[in-house]
Amino acid sequence: MARPTTYATPICLGLTALAAVGIVLGIATREVMYPIGFLVPTIAYEAYRTEGASTRWASWALAALIVALVVVTVVGVEYDTRQLLGTDVVYLEGENIPLGDLKVVFPTGMALLAGVLWGRTRGIYTRWLAAVIFVTSAALVYLTAPEALGDVVDSIG
Repeated sequence: MARPTTYATPICLGLTALAAVGIVLGIATREVMYPIGFLVPTIAYEAYRTEGASTRWASWALAALIVALVVVTVVGVEYDTRQLLGTDVVYLEGENIPLGDLKVVFPTGMALLAGVLWGRTRGIYTRWLAAVIFVTSAALVYLTAPEALGDVVDSIG
């Protein structure tokens, strides 16, 4: 059964504004917890809204990644995934994904999952939230490692 859309527009507007504030505060202060914290409600609402098989797993994977990103950021884990896999990129679903620190890999994964949500749904609100997640994830990569943002864009393009 489809989720009600009575309040979806104002909720999505509020979540968009919240994510934008998080991005602005993050860039102004160079603190990644602002965009991360302000993105959590968007991902939670996305997980609530999605209903299809592929969109549901993508939403729950986003939720898992944001929780992992919060833990990695708060605890201060510094781990380079290139050491674990012994390569600079991993080939996944037709894309070369650049590897590096977990604080870059997790938002990159979130951006890719937002792309899955965008491509696999016809719902305007799921697409809207996917766009917010994608932009915020790009901002997180920029805040964490500005040079890595170019690698991520190159790998997608």
